[in-house]
Amino acid sequence: MPFTQLPDPKFDVQGHRGARGLMPENSIPAFLLALDSGVTTLEMDLAITQDKQVIVSHETWMSAAYCLDPQGKEISGRSEKKFNIYKMKYAEVAAWDCGSKLNVRFPDQKKIKIPKPLLNEVIVAVENHIKNFTGYEVDYNIEIKSLPETDNIFHPKPEVFSDLAYQLIDQYLPWNRVVIQSFDFRVLRYWHKKYPQVRLAALVENLKSIDENIKELGFVPDVYSPEYKLLDKNEVDFLHRKTPQHIADKEKKMRKLRVIPWTVNDEKEMHELKEMGVDGFITDYPNRAKKLGLTREIKNEIKK
Repeated sequence: MPFTQLPDPKFDVQGHRGARGLMPENSIPAFLLALDSGVTTLEMDLAITQDKQVIVSHETWMSAAYCLDPQGKEISGRSEKKFNIYKMKYAEVAAWDCGSKLNVRFPDQKKIKIPKPLLNEVIVAVENHIKNFTGYEVDYNIEIKSLPETDNIFHPKPEVFSDLAYQLIDQYLPWNRVVIQSFDFRVLRYWHKKYPQVRLAALVENLKSIDENIKELGFVPDVYSPEYKLLDKNEVDFLHRKTPQHIADKEKKMRKLRVIPWTVNDEKEMHELKEMGVDGFITDYPNRAKKLGLTREIKNEIKK
């Protein structure tokens, strides 16, 4: 099958943690299912282990909601943060099963015994699936999860975390297919200065105005990514009038700021946001976006 690189999609459906509504989150099966659903971007989160391995995980600890310990036993929500990924070697992390226990928030999720994967394992599996089956490239929207109060406790400081992520990603992917996102504006400011060629997405869940958030960030990012309930059409139009300050762009090309809200799971709300003019959205259920005709058509789809 021809392997074709396509331009940025007119509408960008992003599979949240792969396809969290259908498969264990941030797992290789979730990302492959998202590909088969026609997403244009895979959204995922990073954590760092004690031995400086870059892994794909939303929490920086072993979550009681969906992980079983190496003996196959449940842990309590009260104790979960004791199992700090940043204090565990990857071999210890890999001994946990983070797919057999059903996440009660997602009853349609398939149960699979599976560990948290290394980022490079995810990329290799995705790229092989693209070449052998779906035949089109997708972007990677990669979140660096950090907070000032948990620096050097649950994760490295933003500079160290970012450099570890950059060095790993740089070995496997061209940067024109990668977006780095974060709620922690320290992370985005660091990437903007040190890695100016990389597209950046500002994740937002606060009630500040758009201008207040951009002023705090210090530059206009490539993507503004708020919780979807914070948006209305006037705000989408307002954002589209802004131009990202991509300091590596020596040719000064005009770029449209893209608005990609999260996490949109209701079909009616998907349609409403599309009509509102957003450039895409992040969803746990790419199959629902596919049903609405918002994803790419996969000619060589694998039946699961």
